[in-house]
Amino acid sequence: MYYTDKLKMKRKQEKITQKQMAGMLSITISFYSQLENKKKRLYYDMAVRIADIFNMKPDQLFYTKND
Repeated sequence: MYYTDKLKMKRKQEKITQKQMAGMLSITISFYSQLENKKKRLYYDMAVRIADIFNMKPDQLFYTKND
């Protein structure tokens, strides 16, 4: 499972739209959508900001043993 799949699952689980996520991250909806669709690379600083929204550490959200 790719990190983008995990991100999308968590966002939907928390009932947060892409528009809401983009707003919380102060980025455009287009940019956020590109992150989820593997068109933009997720850099560490953005991973930290996203994990903070879910009150998680980046490793908890984006890493699994089988990656």
